[in-house]
Amino acid sequence: MRSPLFLALPALAFGLAGCTQSPDAYPSLLPRPIEKQSLAEPERPAAVATPDAALDARIAAVNATLQSANQRFAAAAQEAEAKIAVARGVPEGSDAWLDAQTALSTLESLRAPVLAALAEIEAMASERGQAGKPAYPALDSAVAAADAMATAQGDRIGALEAALAGA
Repeated sequence: MRSPLFLALPALAFGLAGCTQSPDAYPSLLPRPIEKQSLAEPERPAAVATPDAALDARIAAVNATLQSANQRFAAAAQEAEAKIAVARGVPEGSDAWLDAQTALSTLESLRAPVLAALAEIEAMASERGQAGKPAYPALDSAVAAADAMATAQGDRIGALEAALAGA
C-alpha cells in the first residue's frame, strides 16, 4: 500500500513548478506608461477682462473722491506744518501746542475719506475675484494708487507728529 504522502508529492512538485521563473527572465527596465505621463501644469491661456462701463464709472467716481480728499488733506497738512513749526520748543499744553494738536487731529479726520475709498475699491476688486472674473487692470491700478495715497498720508501724519514731539 502506498502512503498518501507519496501520492501527493508529485502533485506538490507540479504545483510548485508554476511558482518559479526561468533564470533569464528579468523585469523590463523600460518606462511604464504611467511613468511617461507629464506632471507639469497644463498651459492655460490668461483670461482677458472685457471692458465694463459700469465698473469704469464706479472707478472714476472713487478716483474723483480720492483726488478731492487728497487735495483737502494736502491743504490741511500745510496748515498743520505751519502750526507745528510755531509749536516747536514750546511746553505741552500751551496754546501753540494745542493748536498743533488740533491740526493733527484734523488731518486724521481728513484721512478717513481716503481710507473709506480705499476700502470701497478693494471691495470691488474682491467681488470680482470671488465671482471668478479676471483681474481688471483699471481697478488694479486704482487700488494701487489709493493704497499709495493712504500710505503717504499716514507717513506725513507720522512725520508731523514726530516733528511736534521734537524727534
